Amino acid sequence: MSKKELGRVGVLARVKSEELGVVDAAQLLRVSYRQAKRLWKRYREEGAASLKHRSAGRASNRAHDKKFRKKVLRLVREKYGGAVGERFGPPRAAERDRIFRLESERTGSEDWVVRYDNRFFQLQPQSRYYAPAQSKVLVCEGRHGTLAIEYRGRPLRWQEIPAPARPSALDAEPKRVAVSMAKRKWVPPVRHPWREAARRAMQKRASKAVATRPSLALPSASP
Repeated sequence: MSKKELGRVGVLARVKSEELGVVDAAQLLRVSYRQAKRLWKRYREEGAASLKHRSAGRASNRAHDKKFRKKVLRLVREKYGGAVGERFGPPRAAERDRIFRLESERTGSEDWVVRYDNRFFQLQPQSRYYAPAQSKVLVCEGRHGTLAIEYRGRPLRWQEIPAPARPSALDAEPKRVAVSMAKRKWVPPVRHPWREAARRAMQKRASKAVATRPSLALPSASP
């Protein structure tokens, strides 16, 4: 039984001896009153062994089969067996280089170029359908200056290339200056049909006004 289960046995034993009540036991066990009643009922009917977890001693649902377990134990005995001084020998050179190295994260360009310490490395295509363009890679520098580039834990093939030439100021594309062109209001010409129609309408209104204007001449006396 675990330490927690043994503590429950001690508290419920005090409840059995009427030294504590169920409410006090719930506070000591840090459980609800209903849970304390269930534990007390199980302890009273089945004894202290009933407080042991029901899954104790059972095989886990994620456990491997016996054949796989024997294989793992055999490999452990072969790799790490022997006397105390022989179980864990000194690490190999490859393991030391992997442990004692500088790691720096870099982002590859669109043309698969990685820059590190003012040096440029061209990544090689890893497969037909995969290229680490614009992806984060890990540049690893070993103790003796050896370099390795890894992507998601896998080494990549690369080749060092010279620094690409920077574009000069003469080759740079001139800046385009935006010129705002205000839209001019369109004015119809003098002989445009719109103007002719307006002119005829004005003449018609003027002639009507003259025709309806009262005459100011005085009537003449007949001889």
